[in-house]
Amino acid sequence: MSFLTFLLMLLISFSVCAKDVSAPKKAMVIGVTGQDGAYLTELLLEKGYEVHGVRRRASMFNTRRIDHIYQNRQVDNRRLVLHYGDVTDLATMMVLMREVQPDEVYNLAAEGHEMVSFKMPVYSCTVNAMGTLNILEAIRQSGRKDQIRFFQASSNHIFGSAPEIPQNEQTPMHPTSPYGTSKLFAHWITVNYRESYGMYACNGILFNHESPRRNSTFSTRKITHAIGRILRKEKHTLYLGNLDAMRDWGYAKDYVEAMWLTLQQEKPTDRIIASGESHTVREFTELAFREAGIEIEWHGTGEHEKGVDAKTGKVVVAIDTVYYRPNEINCALGDAAKAQKDLNWKPKTSFNDLVKIMVQSDLSGQNPR
Repeated sequence: MSFLTFLLMLLISFSVCAKDVSAPKKAMVIGVTGQDGAYLTELLLEKGYEVHGVRRRASMFNTRRIDHIYQNRQVDNRRLVLHYGDVTDLATMMVLMREVQPDEVYNLAAEGHEMVSFKMPVYSCTVNAMGTLNILEAIRQSGRKDQIRFFQASSNHIFGSAPEIPQNEQTPMHPTSPYGTSKLFAHWITVNYRESYGMYACNGILFNHESPRRNSTFSTRKITHAIGRILRKEKHTLYLGNLDAMRDWGYAKDYVEAMWLTLQQEKPTDRIIASGESHTVREFTELAFREAGIEIEWHGTGEHEKGVDAKTGKVVVAIDTVYYRPNEINCALGDAAKAQKDLNWKPKTSFNDLVKIMVQSDLSGQNPR
């Protein structure tokens, strides 16, 4: 090899390295059209990432939460690219992993409704359990398993009705629903791939996190959405299940920051992401109505209990036993001390402020992004 040829190859090598250094990080967000996917995509774009969002094919547009940041393929140097894909299809996941060549992968895709999982247990487990395995296997076979960092959105439902309060990373896991059981598989298969193949794979054990972007089939958004409709006289009564169930609720916009921070650490590990406070459905309901100017008085007990507008005497909250869960979690309360120490993270938004944000959004009558 001549000296000039050697010099030319050296210059090309330096040029390639310089280009790689200056190129933005690539993140793959699986479940980009969901609540968490939308907030995480906004955060990653703010940090200069090139984001590749994966969404399922549907007969109707399902991009409402990200329409404000969507970029057409005609846009030069666009930093948000959408792909069709389904976590239940291993072949598609493998193709996407090789085509995109991401630096970070966030799995936020799930059948995420606990009650629905009792009605559709096979589907829930296929998406939540096997879907996670498919992603991990696609990463392993991509040829870049040592370069890709993976975040799995785990769930507090893996603990079920744990005897320990609060729950931490060492709390025994005993899920009480097909959803929780499928998430437990996803949690442990992530650990297994980390330990077996040396992959950078982490679980964020997420306790309930809400926002105006939450689907209205979930209790918190169901409450605030119904209040807006009641005040606009589009609805008379809000129907709920167990008013005394206790949950650790936080703001989804805060929690996606913890997801990102998780993948910026030197070593992979699993952490609880939670607010450290637990409140009842009853308390959330009272605060939400109060924010809308309605004071609730409770009458009756059990399935006959009703919430009455103190001023008008009208029943605005009632119980429907269809919303009772076959195996209820009594008290979810997360200890996020490890995340606070490792990530220097804690929620910025209080419980009261979260309720206010959600109510005010639904009072506006607009579809929140």
